[in-house]
Amino acid sequence: MASSDLEQLCSHINEKIGNIKKTLSLRNCGQEPTLKTILNKIGDEIIVVNELLNKLELEIQYQEQTNSSLKELFECLEEDYKDVEHLKENIPPHLPQVTVTQNIVNGSDLDPEEPVKVEEAAPTKKPSKEQKHVKEMPFVTSDEFSGIPAYMKSRLTYCQINDVIKEINKAVVSKYKILHQPKKSMSSVARNLYHRFIDEETKETKGHYFVVEADIKEFTALKVDKRFHVILNILRHCRRLSEVRGGGLTRYVIT
Repeated sequence: MASSDLEQLCSHINEKIGNIKKTLSLRNCGQEPTLKTILNKIGDEIIVVNELLNKLELEIQYQEQTNSSLKELFECLEEDYKDVEHLKENIPPHLPQVTVTQNIVNGSDLDPEEPVKVEEAAPTKKPSKEQKHVKEMPFVTSDEFSGIPAYMKSRLTYCQINDVIKEINKAVVSKYKILHQPKKSMSSVARNLYHRFIDEETKETKGHYFVVEADIKEFTALKVDKRFHVILNILRHCRRLSEVRGGGLTRYVIT
């Protein structure tokens, strides 16, 4: 056996002997009353630290969920803000406009006790043919969302359901805009859609606004998949729509 191998063997044996001595020393320390008390306190503190770590882990999970919910809320608010800006920039011209007759140059010039006089502008001329109002589906409220059974909504969020309602309303408005359009002004595409809309009407849908899956595909970017039908089931539960079947079609009637 080479001298280097012998030295390595001796070093390994000495290391094992040292570990055994340390183990025996620690065992002996545990038998001493004073050291035993200290070790018990250390053990109790380790348990407390472990409980704190568990609470910290739960708090981190809660904060992550809160952060995710806030992100979804932010996205919803951002969409609502865009809708408000769109409405602001596209106010219907037939609405009466309110103008302030008093010039507001400096806030200090106003008498706080004197009311500001306002007057309505002269009403605009009504269009020759009054536009027909299209019934749209109201959004689901937060209270209604809370009342939806968990098995039904699964992981769907409040915003996701209302986003689908917004797209369905878009399809309804687009469809009935064509139906209310004079036939002479229709393009060939619009005329084909018009005839399809008429063919899909039944006695049950007379006087009601409805769409079919083909309208969803035609006027929106929604995917008519399993998730879409789950949301339709939720909307039926919330009495936002009903179904009329016949002729191989399912008609989604706005209620």
